[in-house]
This record gives sequence, structure tokens and C-alpha cells, in this order.
Amino acid sequence: MSGNWTPEQVKLAFHLYCQLPFGRLHHSNPEIIALAELIGRTPSAVAMKLTNLASLDPAIIASGRKGLSGASNLDRAIWDEFHADWEGLVIECTHIRSKLEGSHDSMPEIEPLPISTPDDFTGETRTQTVQQRIKQSFFRRAVLASYGNRCCITGLSEPRLLIASHIVPWSQDKANRLNPSNGLCLSALYDRAFDQGLMTFDEDWRVVLSSQLQRQPQSIFEQWFKAIEGQPIQLPERFMPDASLMRKHRETLFLDNH
Repeated sequence: MSGNWTPEQVKLAFHLYCQLPFGRLHHSNPEIIALAELIGRTPSAVAMKLTNLASLDPAIIASGRKGLSGASNLDRAIWDEFHADWEGLVIECTHIRSKLEGSHDSMPEIEPLPISTPDDFTGETRTQTVQQRIKQSFFRRAVLASYGNRCCITGLSEPRLLIASHIVPWSQDKANRLNPSNGLCLSALYDRAFDQGLMTFDEDWRVVLSSQLQRQPQSIFEQWFKAIEGQPIQLPERFMPDASLMRKHRETLFLDNH
């Protein structure tokens, strides 16, 4: 296919852009090849579109990796549309892709993720369950890709031990449930501590520990927590964590502020 990109094609491109590390936006990436075949464009054209989208990303621009400079007005409109309604666009992209693939079921089956299920997803229908998994999968892939698939505290890169942690919990901020800037990539131990308010991060993204952690046996505290106190996190390649959301975590979830 040649000619102008359609809104549906750009949505699928942005959807994929969110889930790939910046260094993998090249024409030989199997996921880029698959999308190119689906929408009737060349892998090089899709790769170029992803780098055009990267040129709109403030984190990419700030790092000096500007991608290409050919973003169109449509690219900017889709960028803004996603940021205004992450959940709606993720589900819409799933429907668009299913239609192009000729699926008879607009909400395909996907495997459950090894992450906790939000409290507000009990007693749901099959369609709701599939949508939940699609949303969780997108958020996990987008957050982990942004952090280079490494824990932002320790650098751990074992995917089975990495969690896409919500800064403000799923149940407390619907608009930012799937916003990658509401996420941190943390190993399982620190994800749990963060989720339970036993640790947070200050304005400079340094680790802040709750006084309650110091009640643990000294050897455990020293080994797993004291060593990281005051340490700055490794910031992501893109989708920088939202400072206002982290401030909300400090003020409403961090136990020392209760």
C-alpha cells in the first residue's frame, strides 16, 4: 500500500511504538514486519513511522535521541488522542487489529499475566476478563520497554521477577490506569514494598524508606533496603514517570505520612 497513512494505521503504529524499546524500532524487528504485512506497508515504512512518533516523545527529545523529524499532523493528533484516553485507544487498537487479521472474535484470547488482579475486576464477564488482560499486557509491555526491561532500582533484568508497578493504584485513577507515565519497572520485592507504602521516591526520584521497614531484623533491613536508601532510580528511555502522580503516592500512600 502507498499513499497517506490512515488514522487506524497510525493508531496501530503508536500502539506498537509504546511496547518496543527505542533501540528496536528497526525494519528487521519481527513485530514491525508483522504489522507491516497486516497494514500493507513495508517494514521500512513502519519503522520510519515509529521513529517519526519518537520525535514527538519529550523523553526521547530530552535524551538527544530525536528519531526522525517527519511527524505529521495526524501523528500528533493520534499522540494526543492516546494520552487523553489510554484505555479506549488500547481496546480500539485490539479491535482494529482483529478485523485486519480476519478474526471472528473481536476480543481474542490471551494468556493471563503473572500479576495481581485489581479488586474491581471480580465477577466480570468473559469479555471484561479478556479486556482486562489486554490492558494489563499493554501496560506491562509499555512500562518494561521504557525501562529497558530492567528494574529501575537494581538493574535486575530477569523478566519473571519484574513488575510494571502503578504509581497511583489502578483502582484510584481510572484515567491513568494504562498511562505508562504512571508506571515504574520494579523487581517483585520492591514492587510490593512500594505498593504497600513502605517505600516511595522523592522529587529527585531517590528512594525513600518508611520507618516501619527499620523494624525488620537488622541483617534483612541492611541487605535489602538500607543499601538502596537515597539511591536515584534509573529513569526510563521514554514515558518519564509523572511527578504529580508520585507526589500523590508520597502524600496518600506512603505510610510515614499517615
